[in-house]
Formats: sequence, structure tokens, C-alpha cells
Amino acid sequence: MVSDAAKPRKVVVDLLGDVIEHGRLLSEVLPKRVESLPPEDRARVQRLVLSTLRGMDRADRLLGPHLKKRPPLRVLNILRLGVVELCAGGASHGVVNSCVEIAKANGATQRMSGLVNAVLRKVDVAKWDTLPVPRLPKWLRKPLIDDYGKASVEAMEVAHFAGAPLDLTPKGGLDFGEALPTGSVRVRDVGMVTALPGYDAGAWWVQDVAAALPAKVLNATTGERVLDLCAAPGGKTMQLAATGADVVAVDISETRMARVGENLARCGLSAELVVSDALEYEGGPFDAVLLDAPCTATGTIRRHPDLPYAKDGSDFPGLFELQEYLIDRALGLLKPGGRLVFCTCSLLIDEGEEQVRDALGRHPGLTLELDALAIPGVDPAWIGDEGLRTRPDFWADKGGMDGFFITAMRKPA
Repeated sequence: MVSDAAKPRKVVVDLLGDVIEHGRLLSEVLPKRVESLPPEDRARVQRLVLSTLRGMDRADRLLGPHLKKRPPLRVLNILRLGVVELCAGGASHGVVNSCVEIAKANGATQRMSGLVNAVLRKVDVAKWDTLPVPRLPKWLRKPLIDDYGKASVEAMEVAHFAGAPLDLTPKGGLDFGEALPTGSVRVRDVGMVTALPGYDAGAWWVQDVAAALPAKVLNATTGERVLDLCAAPGGKTMQLAATGADVVAVDISETRMARVGENLARCGLSAELVVSDALEYEGGPFDAVLLDAPCTATGTIRRHPDLPYAKDGSDFPGLFELQEYLIDRALGLLKPGGRLVFCTCSLLIDEGEEQVRDALGRHPGLTLELDALAIPGVDPAWIGDEGLRTRPDFWADKGGMDGFFITAMRKPA
């Protein structure tokens, strides 16, 4: 057992083990790990684990001169957490004592508590800002360099290391935050999201600025029958519902769809929610379909720095194949002449431009409607031959955005 003061840091170390040793995403393990903590400690755990994952490469560089050999992973993770906190200005006494306490509390690491104490007291925190920006792992960095070039990938890595502010999609106007050119509102230095003005009144929902673009591209209108396929977590469902369209949202996760329902109710919006495998869903025909397909999520690393450590790319080909099936299924649910907006929160060409080229080859008469991508606030330079591509380093002066690929297709009449 550890003291209440050290408990949040101990949870962070547990989470680092979940991600790095067991290859689990934070979205899977964080809720259960923090469920017994008070709200302020939950927020602290999330902040600390994200900052440690982002800064792990720098932490390892500072630790290297003080370690004759690599310690067991849990000990190393305790040290990484300590270094990141110290370099962020954490009180030395409290950080070091808590890290030592965490080491002592575990039978497998207690004999190395002295090492933790000695190393953390020697680390040169002044060197932190002189160290290189952490790189993506080779399994991901190489294909991205092949697609975008080294300079662009380095710019993305700067954006990943900087992290992400909070973006909101408003139902109307908001009197706080920074209004972005595409209509989203950006808020910085947020504590509890639920304490922001307008939360209880349902005046907005959390949604990255790039994630808000696909529904804008679809441009649903009142009375249209629209399908949001693979709908959770629901931001796009709410955007579509706010237009007055007749919206059906389909997702395989009952738990995630329950959250969609809660957010719709909070915001005074309505949609028909269906828990189903998208490939097995029978409905329609629809005037329009928005397909935000399951993908590698490589465009969201600025928000989810666990992904490069939890994944190794081995499951990616299966996702590419699933996306093909989903595009075909979505087209089958459309009325003749209906429109499909396909998107992925991925930086990989295989999950964007290549999927479009393949779909056009499989479906004679299917056409692209690139004019639909020219929405207010979108830089024309982001639009290519197959669709709209956003990247983490775009709007770097404003805090960046997630990497997305978005395109609009028209089914033959």
C-alpha cells in the first residue's frame, strides 16, 4: 500500500505498465484504474500519464548516464515518471519521496528503492529543454516519411510532443475560448471539462477541430435521412442531429452508444441509436451516409501518446481490409444518387487516398465530389485529388489539429 499522497503516481506507474508491457491502450485501462480516485486525482493521473508518455524519450536520455544497466520495467517507469515531473517543475522532495515509496510498496521493486532515490536526486533537469523532440517509433515513422517526407514528419512530431488543447463544437455561439476558422472553439488550460460554462445546458460537446469537419462536408439538411455508421463516440451524430436531419447512428459497442445517448440528451438532440455490427446492419436506404471507419488512429497521437507504445503495426492490414468492406456496405445502404462521406483519423495513405482509389475501381459510376470539401476555414492546400487531408502540424501556431482523411463520394443514380 502507498499513502494517499503517492496513490495517483502509483496509478500512473500501473498505467505505464499496461501500455508499454501489455500493449493496452489508455482508453481501455484508464477508467478502471482511476474509478476509486476522487475527481481531482483522476484528472491528475491522466495529465501525468500523458506527459510521461510524451516525454519518455527525453526521460530515458536523462536517466542513461546514471544507470549502469537497464532496470526492470516497473522501476524504469517509476524513474521516467519522476524525471518528467521534476523537469516540469514538480517539487523535488515530494516527487522523489513518492517515487521511492512506490518502489518500496512492491515486492518486485522494493530492493531498488535506493536506486530510485539516488538516480532522481542526480538527474540534471536543466538539460530537458536542450534534448531532441521525441521521435515516433521506426515501425510508424518510416511509412510516414515515405508518404510525407522527413521534414513533414518532424513537424508532426513537434505537434505530438506539444499535446493538444481542448476543442468544442458549439450548438450556437460561445462567449469563451478561441473561435477557430472552421467554427470550432478552442479552450486552453482546462481543469474539469464538466465545469466549463454551458456544459449542463448542453451548449457544446468535446470534439477535435479536424473531427468536426466530416459532418460539415456531408452538409445534412432538415428532413434528410442520414446514417452515421460506426458512430461512437458520437460527436458527428450530434452535429448531424443539430441540422434537423433524421439521423440513425449505428455502432457495435453498447457501452459507447449509451454514452452517445447521454450526450444527445444533455444537448437536447435526438437520433435513433442502433447497437449493431456495421457490416450486418440492415436499414435504409439513406440520402447520405457518414462512415468514420475504424482505423489505426495514427492521426490522434497528439491526444493519445500511448498509441505508438501499445501498438506495433501488426494489426494494421486487418483494419485496411475492414475499411474496404465498410465502404462497400455503406454504398449499399445509400439511395441511388446518395452521397457518402468517408473518413479516418489516420495519417496513413493506406487508410485514405488508397482506399478511395480502390473504391472507385470496385464501383463503376462512383464519383468524387471534391467541391464539397471546400468548407469555410479549410485551406485549399489541404485538398488533394482524392480528398481532404489534415495533419497534426497544420495550424501549428494555433495548437495543431488531429490527422484526418475525409472525402465525399456520390453513388450513381
